[in-house]
Amino acid sequence: MPAAYSFFCPCPRGLEEVLSQELHEIATKSTTLKIHRAVPGGVHCSGSLEDGWLLNLHTRIASRILLRFAQSSYRNEDDIYRLAVKQPWEQWFEVSNTIRIDVAAIKSPLKSLNFAVLRVKDAIVDRFRSRLHERPDVDTRNPDIRVSAFLDAHNVTLYLDTSGEALFKRGWRTETGEAPLRENLAAGLIRMTGWKPGKPLFDPMCGSGTILIEAAQMMAGIPPGINRHFAFERMQGFDREWWQSMKEQAKRTAIKEPPMLFGSDISTAMLAKAKKNIANAGIPFEIPLQQVEAQEIRLPVDRPGIILTNPPYGERINVRGNRSLENEDRAPHFYQLFSTTLKQRFAGWSVYLFTADLSVPKMMRLKESQRTPLFNGAIECRLFRFDMVSGSNRGKEPRVFRRMPAQGDQ
Repeated sequence: MPAAYSFFCPCPRGLEEVLSQELHEIATKSTTLKIHRAVPGGVHCSGSLEDGWLLNLHTRIASRILLRFAQSSYRNEDDIYRLAVKQPWEQWFEVSNTIRIDVAAIKSPLKSLNFAVLRVKDAIVDRFRSRLHERPDVDTRNPDIRVSAFLDAHNVTLYLDTSGEALFKRGWRTETGEAPLRENLAAGLIRMTGWKPGKPLFDPMCGSGTILIEAAQMMAGIPPGINRHFAFERMQGFDREWWQSMKEQAKRTAIKEPPMLFGSDISTAMLAKAKKNIANAGIPFEIPLQQVEAQEIRLPVDRPGIILTNPPYGERINVRGNRSLENEDRAPHFYQLFSTTLKQRFAGWSVYLFTADLSVPKMMRLKESQRTPLFNGAIECRLFRFDMVSGSNRGKEPRVFRRMPAQGDQ
């Protein structure tokens, strides 16, 4: 086998540049990992097999780490079959491993991607039968090995998925809200704000705590993949001692700055979920949480910082706004009150709102200083930035940010 392999690291659309920045930082931990170009949907890189393990362990933004297996031109499904059946799958995983095939396409001339999935599966099965007289079973829910194919207008590329479950599944989340923000998207948003440890970060609609936990793990140097398993652990050639050594070398960072992370939410139930997730994530310091409506938040600390939040939208706005208003009026009323609070109490802060509602600036009656297109799955969103200038506040408010009371105190 060659010493160098090609990898593709897909990510949520819009995060390609910050993923590239992150991967360059990870590459400083290796002498063989090379980061190449960012393209729509992800970043290309190359290195050793162990570099693929390193990427899985440390990336917070990538969705998966895909090992490029083969590529060729194609006209129909039979061309895809011929490419797949020639590949030495038996050198990478056992016939006893279960498999799953995924196919994605852009401008492909094929009429049915499901048929393309079937042909790749047939090729892998036929390859094993011809060599070992046995075949691997298919498991679409919890496979040992995932094979991915990407089709464009002219070429097909086959990948072996070294991650297994998507990388946003860190292993700490046991409690979720109604529409939780995926962990890798939250990590990308944090990086896009320019936040660094030592700067206050406040999520006033923190839900189950995803943004706060991602920032806290960054501050504590906790690798996102430290408490989960990966598909490469089931592949042939996996060196468990090397892997254990790699994880042991990923030591936590000494916390040099006060961990100025703060959260609040209107829902006691959501804050209880956030506290449980924070504990599961191994955060070595306290993150103060307060039960309060977003319209009533106050300064958590006496210095400017960053507000980053994923506001509720649609029916989720019901618990945040004035319940006496009609449905269509709740969102504008909520955002007007929230905007007033920001202007009066958060002078000097940068406010980032990640939302699918493109009318948020209009409802807030504020002009955004930046709007960045992003996607939450298939949903087109924006990251709006608002800069709270000093002249917009109407007098200082007293600092009133208390720790969330224990459930038994309520």
